[in-house]
Amino acid sequence: MISRIKLSYNRYWYAYAMVAPVVAVLALLVAYPLGRGIYLSLTDANSDNVGRTIGVNKIPDSFEFVGLDHYTDILTGDGSGRFWDQFGWTLFWTVSCVALHFLIGLALALLLNRDLRARTLYRLMLVLPWAVPTFVTVFSWRLILADGGILNSFFGSLGLPEPAWLSEPGWQRTAAIMVNTWCGVPFMMVSLLGGLQSIPRELYEAAETDGASAWQRFRHVTLPGLRPVSSTVIMLGFIWTFNQFIIIFLLFGASAPEAQILVTFAYELGFGRMPRDYAGSAAYGVIILSMLVVIVSVYRSWLNRNEKAALS
Repeated sequence: MISRIKLSYNRYWYAYAMVAPVVAVLALLVAYPLGRGIYLSLTDANSDNVGRTIGVNKIPDSFEFVGLDHYTDILTGDGSGRFWDQFGWTLFWTVSCVALHFLIGLALALLLNRDLRARTLYRLMLVLPWAVPTFVTVFSWRLILADGGILNSFFGSLGLPEPAWLSEPGWQRTAAIMVNTWCGVPFMMVSLLGGLQSIPRELYEAAETDGASAWQRFRHVTLPGLRPVSSTVIMLGFIWTFNQFIIIFLLFGASAPEAQILVTFAYELGFGRMPRDYAGSAAYGVIILSMLVVIVSVYRSWLNRNEKAALS
């Protein structure tokens, strides 16, 4: 084994030299914070017992090792079951948003893949929500959804009920899905449009020659041709949406406990209350990471099985 590593290094030393800076940066930006977070999750660290410097005085750490107590408390919920309620809402929010991203993005990609007049202008308009900074988009939606905002004023002019988008739990969750869908569709549309343009025209021509209908061409040519792109963007969309902190936080802050997802509650534990529960927040982060690793692994295994079944 050692001789094989030495042989590989002697043959490809330049590749190792090129990769080394990237590995060092990743170790600094990812490995150390992750290791520190795992370590803190096994202690009772908070803002009162973590070491700090005040003027010329340095106060040492005084937190203690507690093992898996935080994980036990979180997963059992101390009888309240709060974690599992949040997990259920986080999973529903993620699946709903990714499904809407994909379906709307695919419909728009199919439309823009046609020979339309002013197609470039349409593409620019549809990509615009992606180009605008997310915090600007969220604050704009806050104004739109506020009581007396544009949307409720429009509903009122039609004699329709005016939902409390930013104050009632059910409408808060609906608003969160709406805003995230608005922000996420352009990326999915652009990715799927690139996938559509990579499908050879000859496949469509052959299917049309064989008498395939538009639905059959979509089912047997378009969807299989999009599989490499769609499987990747769905996985990325799931990870990003599961950890989508900024939309929930900027839209509601800490005033909407029913709309909080796991990552925003982890932030609330670590930075939104006193004393700041660094250990509990770190434990939430480790649990979230573990869940994503399991979900993505299952998803990749499912895709591999489907690909093998399709080839056999």
